[in-house]
Amino acid sequence: MGRDQFERFCIDSGYRIKRLRNYRVTTNSLGVTRFQNMIKDIKVTHVNQVFVSDITYFDIGAKTYYLTFIMDLYNREIVGWSASDNLRTESTTLPALHRLISERGRSNIKGSILHSDGGGQYYCKDFKALTKDLEMINSMTEEKVYENSHAERLNGIIKNNYLHPYGSKNFISLKKQLDRAVVMYNTGKPHKALEKLTPSMFRKTIDNENNSSSYFPLSTVNNLNYKRSKLSNKKVNVI
Repeated sequence: MGRDQFERFCIDSGYRIKRLRNYRVTTNSLGVTRFQNMIKDIKVTHVNQVFVSDITYFDIGAKTYYLTFIMDLYNREIVGWSASDNLRTESTTLPALHRLISERGRSNIKGSILHSDGGGQYYCKDFKALTKDLEMINSMTEEKVYENSHAERLNGIIKNNYLHPYGSKNFISLKKQLDRAVVMYNTGKPHKALEKLTPSMFRKTIDNENNSSSYFPLSTVNNLNYKRSKLSNKKVNVI
Protein backbone atom coordinates (compact mmCIF):
# COMPACT_ATOMS: atom_id res chain seq x y z
CA MET A 1 0.00 0.00 0.00
CA GLY A 2 1.47 3.35 -1.07
CA ARG A 3 1.49 6.58 0.92
CA ASP A 4 -1.48 8.19 -0.83
CA GLN A 5 -3.58 5.03 -0.62
CA PHE A 6 -2.71 4.68 3.07
CA GLU A 7 -3.71 8.31 3.72
CA ARG A 8 -7.05 7.79 1.97
CA PHE A 9 -7.64 4.62 3.98
CA CYS A 10 -6.98 6.44 7.27
CA ILE A 11 -9.19 9.40 6.32
CA ASP A 12 -12.04 7.15 5.16
CA SER A 13 -11.74 5.18 8.39
CA GLY A 14 -11.93 8.28 10.55
CA TYR A 15 -8.29 8.23 11.67
CA ARG A 16 -7.42 11.80 10.89
CA ILE A 17 -5.50 14.15 13.17
CA LYS A 18 -6.62 17.74 13.07
CA ARG A 19 -3.77 19.69 11.53
CA LEU A 20 -2.75 23.07 12.86
CA ARG A 21 -3.22 25.56 10.08
CA ASN A 22 -0.59 28.08 9.08
CA TYR A 23 -2.51 31.28 8.45
CA ARG A 24 0.29 33.10 6.72
CA VAL A 25 -1.16 34.72 3.61
CA THR A 26 0.71 34.79 0.29
CA THR A 27 -2.09 36.21 -1.82
CA ASN A 28 -4.36 39.21 -1.50
CA SER A 29 -7.83 38.53 -2.87
CA LEU A 30 -9.48 41.72 -1.64
CA GLY A 31 -11.36 43.37 -4.47
CA VAL A 32 -10.41 40.65 -6.92
CA THR A 33 -13.02 39.53 -9.45
CA ARG A 34 -12.38 35.83 -9.72
CA PHE A 35 -12.12 33.99 -13.01
CA GLN A 36 -14.35 30.98 -13.54
CA ASN A 37 -12.87 27.60 -12.65
CA MET A 38 -12.18 26.22 -16.13
CA ILE A 39 -10.60 22.92 -15.06
CA LYS A 40 -13.43 21.55 -12.93
CA ASP A 41 -14.18 18.03 -14.19
CA ILE A 42 -11.88 18.54 -17.18
CA LYS A 43 -10.03 15.56 -18.67
CA VAL A 44 -6.38 16.48 -19.19
CA THR A 45 -5.09 14.61 -22.23
CA HIS A 46 -1.86 16.33 -23.33
CA VAL A 47 0.93 18.65 -22.30
CA ASN A 48 0.40 22.41 -22.59
CA GLN A 49 -3.33 21.94 -22.02
CA VAL A 50 -3.56 22.98 -18.34
CA PHE A 51 -1.03 24.75 -16.14
CA VAL A 52 -1.56 25.17 -12.40
CA SER A 53 0.18 27.81 -10.31
CA ASP A 54 0.55 28.94 -6.72
CA ILE A 55 2.68 31.15 -4.47
CA THR A 56 4.15 29.91 -1.20
CA TYR A 57 6.49 31.29 1.45
CA PHE A 58 9.95 30.13 2.47
CA ASP A 59 11.69 31.28 5.65
CA ILE A 60 15.43 31.71 6.07
CA GLY A 61 16.12 32.80 9.60
CA ALA A 62 13.91 35.78 10.40
CA LYS A 63 13.35 36.65 6.75
CA THR A 64 10.47 35.44 4.61
CA TYR A 65 10.77 34.93 0.87
CA TYR A 66 8.22 33.83 -1.70
CA LEU A 67 8.26 31.08 -4.31
CA THR A 68 6.01 30.96 -7.36
CA PHE A 69 5.53 27.79 -9.38
CA ILE A 70 3.75 26.93 -12.63
CA MET A 71 3.31 23.22 -13.32
CA ASP A 72 2.03 21.37 -16.38
CA LEU A 73 -0.83 19.35 -14.95
CA TYR A 74 -0.46 16.58 -17.55
CA ASN A 75 3.13 15.51 -16.92
CA ARG A 76 3.66 17.27 -13.55
CA GLU A 77 6.64 19.19 -14.88
CA ILE A 78 7.60 22.52 -13.35
CA VAL A 79 7.75 24.90 -16.29
CA GLY A 80 7.71 28.28 -14.54
CA TRP A 81 9.19 29.43 -11.25
CA SER A 82 10.56 32.43 -9.39
CA ALA A 83 11.89 33.44 -5.98
CA SER A 84 11.25 36.90 -4.56
CA ASP A 85 11.52 38.97 -1.38
CA ASN A 86 8.10 40.56 -1.91
CA LEU A 87 4.65 39.67 -3.19
CA ARG A 88 4.39 42.15 -6.03
CA THR A 89 3.21 40.77 -9.35
CA GLU A 90 6.39 41.85 -11.15
CA SER A 91 8.40 39.75 -8.69
CA THR A 92 6.20 36.64 -8.48
CA THR A 93 3.76 35.58 -11.19
CA LEU A 94 5.15 37.60 -14.09
CA PRO A 95 8.70 36.17 -13.91
CA ALA A 96 7.26 32.67 -13.55
CA LEU A 97 5.06 33.19 -16.60
CA HIS A 98 7.97 34.51 -18.64
CA ARG A 99 9.89 31.38 -17.64
CA LEU A 100 6.99 29.28 -18.92
CA ILE A 101 7.20 31.07 -22.27
CA SER A 102 10.91 30.31 -22.41
CA GLU A 103 10.45 26.67 -21.44
CA ARG A 104 7.53 25.76 -23.70
CA GLY A 105 7.35 28.46 -26.37
CA ARG A 106 4.61 30.97 -27.12
CA SER A 107 2.97 28.95 -29.89
CA ASN A 108 2.72 25.83 -27.73
CA ILE A 109 0.83 27.52 -24.88
CA LYS A 110 -1.67 29.36 -27.06
CA GLY A 111 -5.16 28.40 -25.90
CA SER A 112 -3.94 26.66 -22.74
CA ILE A 113 -5.56 27.14 -19.33
CA LEU A 114 -3.64 28.80 -16.50
CA HIS A 115 -5.30 27.86 -13.21
CA SER A 116 -4.53 29.47 -9.84
CA ASP A 117 -6.08 30.48 -6.55
CA GLY A 118 -7.79 33.83 -6.10
CA GLY A 119 -4.66 35.87 -5.52
CA GLY A 120 -4.40 39.40 -6.84
CA GLN A 121 -1.05 38.54 -8.47
CA TYR A 122 -3.05 36.48 -10.97
CA TYR A 123 -5.54 39.27 -11.65
CA CYS A 124 -3.16 42.20 -11.90
CA LYS A 125 -3.59 44.17 -15.15
CA ASP A 126 -0.01 43.42 -16.25
CA PHE A 127 -0.49 39.70 -15.69
CA LYS A 128 -3.85 39.68 -17.47
CA ALA A 129 -2.37 41.66 -20.34
CA LEU A 130 0.36 39.04 -20.80
CA THR A 131 -2.01 36.06 -20.65
CA LYS A 132 -4.28 37.84 -23.12
CA ASP A 133 -1.35 38.43 -25.46
CA LEU A 134 -0.46 34.75 -25.15
CA GLU A 135 -4.11 33.82 -25.81
CA MET A 136 -4.19 31.80 -22.59
CA ILE A 137 -7.39 31.12 -20.64
CA ASN A 138 -7.36 32.34 -17.04
CA SER A 139 -8.93 30.10 -14.40
CA MET A 140 -9.28 30.35 -10.62
CA THR A 141 -10.52 28.29 -7.71
CA GLU A 142 -14.05 29.15 -6.71
CA GLU A 143 -14.61 27.73 -3.24
CA LYS A 144 -12.52 24.74 -2.21
CA VAL A 145 -8.79 24.49 -1.53
CA TYR A 146 -8.63 21.16 -3.36
CA GLU A 147 -9.47 22.99 -6.59
CA ASN A 148 -5.75 23.80 -6.74
CA SER A 149 -4.48 20.79 -4.82
CA HIS A 150 -1.76 19.79 -7.29
CA ALA A 151 -0.09 23.18 -7.02
CA GLU A 152 -0.47 23.18 -3.23
CA ARG A 153 1.15 19.75 -2.99
CA LEU A 154 4.01 20.81 -5.24
CA ASN A 155 4.83 23.64 -2.82
CA GLY A 156 5.37 21.19 0.02
CA ILE A 157 7.43 18.78 -2.07
CA ILE A 158 9.87 21.43 -3.26
CA LYS A 159 10.28 22.98 0.17
CA ASN A 160 10.45 19.82 2.28
CA ASN A 161 12.23 17.44 -0.10
CA TYR A 162 14.70 19.85 -1.66
CA LEU A 163 15.07 23.40 -0.34
CA HIS A 164 15.08 22.67 3.38
CA PRO A 165 17.70 19.90 3.02
CA TYR A 166 19.80 22.18 0.77
CA GLY A 167 20.02 24.68 3.62
CA SER A 168 19.99 28.03 1.82
CA LYS A 169 21.62 30.78 3.91
CA ASN A 170 20.38 33.86 2.08
CA PHE A 171 18.28 35.07 -0.84
CA ILE A 172 21.06 34.67 -3.40
CA SER A 173 21.65 31.05 -2.45
CA LEU A 174 17.89 30.42 -2.32
CA LYS A 175 17.51 31.44 -5.97
CA LYS A 176 20.37 29.15 -6.98
CA GLN A 177 19.02 26.26 -4.92
CA LEU A 178 15.54 26.79 -6.34
CA ASP A 179 16.90 26.29 -9.87
CA ARG A 180 18.64 23.15 -8.66
CA ALA A 181 15.48 21.88 -6.95
CA VAL A 182 13.41 22.34 -10.11
CA VAL A 183 15.91 20.38 -12.18
CA MET A 184 16.08 17.60 -9.58
CA TYR A 185 12.29 17.41 -9.35
CA ASN A 186 11.74 17.39 -13.12
CA THR A 187 14.46 14.87 -13.89
CA GLY A 188 14.79 12.82 -10.71
CA LYS A 189 11.37 12.35 -9.10
CA PRO A 190 9.25 9.54 -10.58
CA HIS A 191 5.47 9.76 -10.23
CA LYS A 192 3.04 6.90 -9.90
CA ALA A 193 0.60 8.76 -12.14
CA LEU A 194 3.30 8.88 -14.84
CA GLU A 195 3.97 5.14 -14.91
CA LYS A 196 6.77 5.75 -12.37
CA LEU A 197 8.64 8.02 -14.77
CA THR A 198 9.95 11.47 -14.00
CA PRO A 199 8.11 14.46 -15.52
CA SER A 200 10.87 15.08 -18.06
CA MET A 201 11.19 11.42 -19.01
CA PHE A 202 7.44 11.03 -19.39
CA ARG A 203 7.20 13.98 -21.76
CA LYS A 204 9.99 12.54 -23.91
CA THR A 205 8.16 9.24 -24.28
CA ILE A 206 4.77 10.65 -25.27
CA ASP A 207 3.53 9.24 -28.56
CA ASN A 208 3.93 11.38 -31.67
CA GLU A 209 6.00 14.04 -29.91
CA ASN A 210 8.52 15.51 -32.33
CA ASN A 211 9.88 18.38 -30.19
CA SER A 212 8.86 20.90 -32.85
CA SER A 213 7.16 24.20 -32.08
CA SER A 214 3.74 22.69 -32.81
CA TYR A 215 3.84 19.19 -31.35
CA PHE A 216 0.61 17.80 -29.94
CA PRO A 217 0.89 14.38 -28.25
CA LEU A 218 -1.78 11.70 -28.22
CA SER A 219 -3.89 11.15 -25.13
CA THR A 220 -2.46 8.69 -22.67
CA VAL A 221 -6.01 8.07 -21.54
CA ASN A 222 -6.79 6.36 -24.86
CA ASN A 223 -3.36 4.77 -25.22
CA LEU A 224 -2.63 3.69 -21.65
CA ASN A 225 -2.38 -0.03 -22.37
CA TYR A 226 -0.12 0.57 -25.36
CA LYS A 227 2.08 2.91 -23.35
CA ARG A 228 2.43 0.42 -20.51
CA SER A 229 3.80 -2.19 -22.89
CA LYS A 230 6.02 0.40 -24.56
CA LEU A 231 7.51 1.55 -21.27
CA SER A 232 7.77 -1.87 -19.65
CA ASN A 233 11.44 -2.22 -20.56
CA LYS A 234 12.43 1.10 -19.04
CA LYS A 235 13.94 1.07 -15.55
CA VAL A 236 13.37 3.98 -13.20
CA ASN A 237 14.83 4.36 -9.74
CA VAL A 238 11.94 5.33 -7.50
CA ILE A 239 12.84 7.85 -4.76
